[in-house]
Amino acid sequence: MSLPAEKELRAVPARFAEARFRHDLLPTGHSSRELEETTCALCVMTGARTVEEALATADALLDQLRANRRARTGTPRTLAA
Repeated sequence: MSLPAEKELRAVPARFAEARFRHDLLPTGHSSRELEETTCALCVMTGARTVEEALATADALLDQLRANRRARTGTPRTLAA
């Protein structure tokens, strides 16, 4: 699996969360299709079989991208007090 762009790793889970929220709030045929489409996109993007796996994989990939960015810039991971 090739690593998706960070922009997509952020956008697709956000679209999934919005679709899930809208469908849970007021289920319609449209919200069901939107949820199914975003779920499929998330699973394909991450190579996962379930939405839970896909979300965990997206989080892990974002962590990896952040770590790679810190390593390139030499930015320490400490927090200011």
